[in-house]
Order: sequence, then C-alpha cells, then structure tokens
Amino acid sequence: MATITHWYDLTCPFCYIAQSRNAVLLARGVSLDELPFQAHPEIPVEGMFVGARSGAMYDMLAAEAEQAQLPLSWPDRLPNSRRALAAAEWVRTNHKERFVEYQKALFAAHFARHENLGDDAVLLSHARACHIDDAALKLAMETQTPLDAVSRAEADAQYHGVRGTPAWLVEGRLLQGLRPVEEFERIAASA
Repeated sequence: MATITHWYDLTCPFCYIAQSRNAVLLARGVSLDELPFQAHPEIPVEGMFVGARSGAMYDMLAAEAEQAQLPLSWPDRLPNSRRALAAAEWVRTNHKERFVEYQKALFAAHFARHENLGDDAVLLSHARACHIDDAALKLAMETQTPLDAVSRAEADAQYHGVRGTPAWLVEGRLLQGLRPVEEFERIAASA
C-alpha cells in the first residue's frame, strides 16, 4: 500500500479524535503523510469567542474522545489556526522525527488546556518541550515560507476534492469526516 495522506486542522475536534484512527494505521506500519488544511479560514487572526457547546454532535465527540482516551474540554475561544498549522508543517518538514509529538502537544494545548494556538509564544513553548530548535522555528515563522507550505498542502487537498477535515487519501479514494475506527483497522489489515 502506498502512503496514506491525511489532511488535518489543529482546532478541528474531529481531527483531534482522528489521532486514534491514525494510531491504528501507524501501529500496523502504514506510512502516513499528515498535511495541514485550515478548516475555518474565516476565523479572524485574533480568534473568536464561541462559548459553550452542547447538543448531539458534542455529546458524540465527547464519547469518542473518552473512548480514545483523549481529554476534551471545550475552549471558549477558537483561534485562527493558520500559524499553528504553519509551525507544525515546518516541524514536519525539518524535524520529521519530532512531528507526531509536536502535533499531539498542539492538539492537547487546544483541546485539553485551552492554550491559544494563535499565539507564537505557545507554539514556540511546545517546540522547546518537544526538543525542537525553537529559535530556528521562530526565525522560520518570521518568513512567509511555512505559511506558503500550508497553502500548497491546501491546494493539493482541493485538487483531490477535500472540502473539510479530517480527510484521508487511501489508494486514490478520498475518505472525509470522522470515520469509524473499524474502517481504519480494515485499511491497516489490508496494508
């Protein structure tokens, strides 16, 4: 099986839970290429207040997070995720061996600790904690290069028909949305 491409957003709760789907693939040795896709570019740079969440969808997400053993606490604000995605993409490109750890740290920062992923200081702090050269990341974030990498990943996603996150490209077939874990077990078994 060729590499599976996965497009994600760090502020998407479905992507947060999809970490458990990707873990199934990785545990079976499936090669996974994770690429950024900003699900809500309309969120202003300073973020926006969203308040409490309730309803069937949020109950389902809470149950899925509990099953995946992922702490889930809804933040009152949604940050614009573009800079966080750019930082993660820079790490994936320049420190691939640290990417999964950094991505997990940023997901947890948002969904478990309500840290502002729109704040470069938060991004750099997690880079340091993951033993990534935060000075090099800071320097990179002062350029357009990491943001351009996000734009290229999004253009590729749109070419393949991605309209939102999470999305996986598996042997030419696009899977969108939070799919059942059993589907990923079948995919991994056929790898």
